[in-house]
Amino acid sequence: QELRPKSLDIKQEELGDMVEKEMASTSEAIEDAVRRIEEMMSQARNESSGVKLEVNERILNSCTDLMKAIRLLVLTSTNLQKEIVESGRGAATTQEFYAKNSRWTEGLISASKAVGWGATQLVESADRVVLHMGKYEELIVCSHEIAASTAQLVAASKVKAEKSSRNLARLQECSRSVNEMAANVVASTKSGQEQIEEKDTMDFSGMSLIKLKKEEMETQVKVLELEKRLEGERVRLGELRKQHYGLAGTYEVTEDGEAKPAPAPRRGILKKPPLAQKP
Repeated sequence: QELRPKSLDIKQEELGDMVEKEMASTSEAIEDAVRRIEEMMSQARNESSGVKLEVNERILNSCTDLMKAIRLLVLTSTNLQKEIVESGRGAATTQEFYAKNSRWTEGLISASKAVGWGATQLVESADRVVLHMGKYEELIVCSHEIAASTAQLVAASKVKAEKSSRNLARLQECSRSVNEMAANVVASTKSGQEQIEEKDTMDFSGMSLIKLKKEEMETQVKVLELEKRLEGERVRLGELRKQHYGLAGTYEVTEDGEAKPAPAPRRGILKKPPLAQKP
C-alpha cells in the first residue's frame, strides 16, 4: 500500500464505477440500436418497394439479429464480470478489487466501449444505406469491427475467469453467435448490393449502337481509375498499419517511415504491457 502512487488513488477508486457505467452505457446503446432499426424497417416499408424493399428488409433483419446477439453477449459478460469480482476479491471491497487489478479493469472498459461504439456505427451506416445516402461497404467494415471488439471483450473477461466457469462458456458461445450474425450482415449486404447494382446498371434496353459504345468507353475509363485508386489505398493502408504497430509497441517506426521489430526487453526488467488498443 505504501508503494502505490498516491496520485492514482482517486482514479482507481473510480474504476469500479466506470466499469458499471460503461457496461450500462453499452447496454443502453444496444437497446437504442434495436429501436432505431425497427423504425428504419417501418420507414423502408413505407418509402420503398420491389427489389429495394427486399434488400433493405434483408439487411435490417440481419442487423436486428446481430444486435440481439450483442445484447446477450453484454449481459453474459456483465454476469461473468460479477462472478470474477466475487470469487477474487476475498475480504476486499469491489472497489479495492478493481483498483488492485486496474490494468485488467481498463482493458474491460476499453472492450466494452468498442462493442457499444461498433453497434452505434453499424446502425448509423444501415440508416444511410436505407436512405440511399451511404455505402454498403460501411456496413461490412462495421460488422468486422464488431467481431473484433467482441473478441477483445471475451479476451479481457477470460483473463480473470475460472476455466470451469459456466458464465465463461456462455460468453464464448455468445461470441460465436455474434461472429455468425456479423457474417450474416456481411453476406446480406453483399448480395443486396449486387442486386441493386445489377438492377440500376445492367438495363441496356433501348440504347442505340452509338450510345452503347460511349457507355463502354466510359466504363473502361472508370475501371482504370478505380484500379489506380485501389493501388493507392492499399499503399495508404500499409502505412497506417505501420504506424498502428509502432504505437502498439510491436514495431519501431524509423525516420524514413519504415517499421522494424522492436528490440526485446532486457532480462530482469519487468515492463507493464501496453494498454488495450481499439480494434
